[in-house]
This record gives sequence, C-alpha cells and structure tokens, in this order.
Amino acid sequence: MAAAAAGRHVIIEKPLCLTLDEADEMIAACKAHDRKLMYAEELCFAPKYERARQLVKEGAVGTIYYMRQCEKHSGPHSDWFYDLNQSGGGALMDMGCHGLAWFRWMLGPTAKPLTVYAQMQTGLLHRERTRCEEHSLCIVEFDTAAVGIVENSWAKLGGMEDRVEICGSGGVVYADLFMGNSALTYSESGYGYAMEKAGSTRGWSFTTFEEAFNQGYPQELQHFIACVRNDLRPITTGEDGRAVLEMLNAAYHSARTGQKVALPFRPKVKRPVDLWLEGAAD
Repeated sequence: MAAAAAGRHVIIEKPLCLTLDEADEMIAACKAHDRKLMYAEELCFAPKYERARQLVKEGAVGTIYYMRQCEKHSGPHSDWFYDLNQSGGGALMDMGCHGLAWFRWMLGPTAKPLTVYAQMQTGLLHRERTRCEEHSLCIVEFDTAAVGIVENSWAKLGGMEDRVEICGSGGVVYADLFMGNSALTYSESGYGYAMEKAGSTRGWSFTTFEEAFNQGYPQELQHFIACVRNDLRPITTGEDGRAVLEMLNAAYHSARTGQKVALPFRPKVKRPVDLWLEGAAD
C-alpha cells in the first residue's frame, strides 16, 4: 500500500496476502495510483511447465479434463512459515497456491473454478513446531469440466518434489522440474549441494542443474522488469493472486467440513487456516 502511494510498482511473492479484504485493498490501491501489482507465481514461468502448456495450446493432448500438480518436501527452512500469525497456514498456503495458479494458467483466463474440496493432515513430522497442515490434498472443479488436483507436503523426506500431469481427450503430458534436470551422483563422503531439502548428499543423490532457472525465477523477474519498462500488463497480477487466495480459503473450510465448497466464497477470517482449525466461516 505504501509503495503504491509512493508511486512505485509492486512485485509481491505468493501468497498475495492473508485475507480477501487485504487483497481488494491492494488491488484498488495500485489501480488508484496507476501502478502495476505483479504477483510472483514462478510456475507460470518454469520452462518445462511452459513447454507443457505450449503443447496443450498446440492441440497435442486435445481438451484437458484432468490436471495434477505435486509439490512436496520435508518442510521450510525459515521459522516464520510455522508461525500461523505470519504464514496464515501450512503446506497448502505455502505451496498449494502454486498449483492453483498453474491450473488457471493452463485453462486460460475465462475458466472459472466452481467447487473446492480438501483433506488435510497434521502432526506428521513437525509436531512440536506447528498446528498447521503438513500434508494436503485439494480438488478443484472448473466450469470447463476439467478437474485439478494439487498435493502438498511438509512431511515428505528425500528432497524436493515438483511435478505435473496433464490429461486430455487426445493425449497426456508429464513434467518433473527436478528429476529430469539432475545428474545421478554417488558420493561416499557427500558434497555441497544436491537437491533442495535433500538432507544429505552421501550415497546416491540427484545433483540439481540450474535450480532457479528450472523453477522460472529469472524468467519471472525479466518479465516483470519488461512490464515496467514497456508498460505491459503482467501475466500474473494481483487479481490472479486474489483468485488463488479465494480457493485457498475454500480448501481450508472444506477440510473442516468434509464437504465441497462452492465459489465465490468470502469468509471473514484473519488467517485462512482458521477455517480449518476453528471452523470460523462467518
């Protein structure tokens, strides 16, 4: 808000914020000051996932009816992720936002999410650190008849996992951000860096090649810089971040009730995770 009022364009990391009221304030402020609000969703820039999207656009798999995105590891390095007052939630809030944004990117701007269903687990690996969900499974139904499943975990050992699956009436695409770009390595003593959150590099491991490039971070920032320099519309905006936040809220409420949640959904909570922990939907 202060940056927009000071005449500065804004690049903001995921998730956009903690409440839909905050999202609306941020979007309105940037519009009022004619500033760009650029939502940093790097999966929309990851080269391998972008190639998969281009294949879909070219008609390689026909009409999409199913998508799946998995991002799993053994938990964040920074303590603030486990503080619900700062993070607003656990594995779904941290990583599920990626998959939900990617679904919308794959289906196009006119596709609308209709319902959200989610299941969550806690107390798996970080029992003493947090009450939030350590593993989540979220299902989104779209008005295109496509279904998206996003699976996230802070309890998966063995290093970072990030992969997608796209099924259509005429084919299928699988893409893995890490395994397909790694060198299989064996070391008895261990070495510097293998895969994010791998734990140890002794024995067999997967040596990551250009991790930041594979995940789309340089491409994302290059795009945002070009948008500012050339007055272009970003491909991921505050409105996109808001749409993802709405689905996240619906997922937490669904995990509490065990029922599908229809969109639009606008709960009055300070943290999305409260919809699961406290059931405070009103």
